[in-house]
Amino acid sequence: MALSISFSLLLIFLSHFPSSHAEPFIGVNYGQVANNLPPPSETAKLLQSTSIQKVRLYGADPAIIKALAGTDVGIVIGAANGDVPSLASDPNVATQWINSNVLPFYPASRIILINVGNEVLMSNDPNLVNQLLPAMQNVQKALEAVSLGGKIKVSTVHSMTVMGNSEPPSAGSFAPGYQAGLKGILQFLSDTGSPFIINPYPFFAYQSDPRPETLSFCLFQPNAGRVDSNTGIKYMNMFDAQVDAVHSALKSVGFEKVEIVVAETGWPSRGDTNEVGPSVDNAKAYNGNLIAHLKSMVGTPLMPGKSVDTYIFALYDENLKPGPSSERAFGLFKTDLSMAYDAGLAKSSSSGQTPSGKVTSTGWCVPKNGATDEQLQSSLDWACGQGIDCGPIQPGGACFEPNNVASHAAFAMNMYFQKSPKQPTDCDFSKSATMTSQNPSYNSCVYPGGGGGGGSKAVMNRYVNSDKLEKKNGAVEPYVSSSLCFLLISMHLFFHVNM
Repeated sequence: MALSISFSLLLIFLSHFPSSHAEPFIGVNYGQVANNLPPPSETAKLLQSTSIQKVRLYGADPAIIKALAGTDVGIVIGAANGDVPSLASDPNVATQWINSNVLPFYPASRIILINVGNEVLMSNDPNLVNQLLPAMQNVQKALEAVSLGGKIKVSTVHSMTVMGNSEPPSAGSFAPGYQAGLKGILQFLSDTGSPFIINPYPFFAYQSDPRPETLSFCLFQPNAGRVDSNTGIKYMNMFDAQVDAVHSALKSVGFEKVEIVVAETGWPSRGDTNEVGPSVDNAKAYNGNLIAHLKSMVGTPLMPGKSVDTYIFALYDENLKPGPSSERAFGLFKTDLSMAYDAGLAKSSSSGQTPSGKVTSTGWCVPKNGATDEQLQSSLDWACGQGIDCGPIQPGGACFEPNNVASHAAFAMNMYFQKSPKQPTDCDFSKSATMTSQNPSYNSCVYPGGGGGGGSKAVMNRYVNSDKLEKKNGAVEPYVSSSLCFLLISMHLFFHVNM
């Protein structure tokens, strides 16, 4: 009996640690405003080669939904704004919509969410706004009539303009003009367990404040951070700040427990000459660092320990979209199915070890003496874009402190080297890196490498401030998480009492 209970406790404990093979919180937007997209069947194969687990469609294209059958990719489908009036006025229309767009494909195609309308509250059409909630309710009832209520959620998408205040994050609130329209929607979401869906874009925040420090803050790069004057929390990136502002807004109107889903966020790889921010380097940095941040499972300061479901915009460039050039340049992949740049979405991205799971190198790859911050920042961005797990150097990660370019670059360089065939050229980084036999690990920040058992040692190195280490007689103490210590002590006591 004691063994059974203790084993159950162990399983509960381990369930809090994320699997390295599945990132169910990473999705992508599959827009179709283009005339050069690959066939849906080829896109389905592409998705299966990545860690993308969910796809958001703006409509309900039957060819795409059918192509995703059997892939276990979660599918979000949408009812267009033009469908809202008829869905609201006649429950039979909602029933017919479900019969046409869901039942022929489910459950082989894993439809998980229906978005009724897109940014309807921002349409400035009072009639359409008033019809949104009845349309959502009728779609929900149609799902319940075929025993799919709860299995497929119903919601709607909002832009960040729904926010009246988002700075500091703890003071986040909805704009007064939208609160009346949101009240019933939020109650519906709460009653049905459906998410509040929002489109935060640090890219647009940077365009409105194009300072170098704002760019670093938006791209998850080392920066001074921004302190929330109400809570004292220091935010290290714009994404967390925006999401937490939405959380605070929900809390302010009594719906703190409603889940937040990010329907769109991304960064364009090119733009017009008068546009601030679009570039391949910035797109790769934003999306690559965002993905690493999500994989770290750190969460946000106000919602720690769980990554928000996030759909990156977008799968492909859409060459027929109107507006500035950047609108046609958000694609993670080219239409020939090759990467626009490596944002760390390959399935092998989650591991910094060799295929056997054992580290076979005989040292660590770290920055050279004299390497400049500019060189190291470039190497850091490049390494994290090559499919390695840079989650530990994101805010809250085991290797985030000290928060400086040299420390973060050291971790990223070594992770890339350990994943590579470990040739001398793999630890070059434009002549800014070198091999060392001294283990750079410290506290709970473990650098894979060393071989021959050397990886178990932890010695202070020049990238780490001495006040960040737990030292005893000049040596760094081995680190074990407090949660694991508590579990082991509890199990020991349990066995001692019950044996």
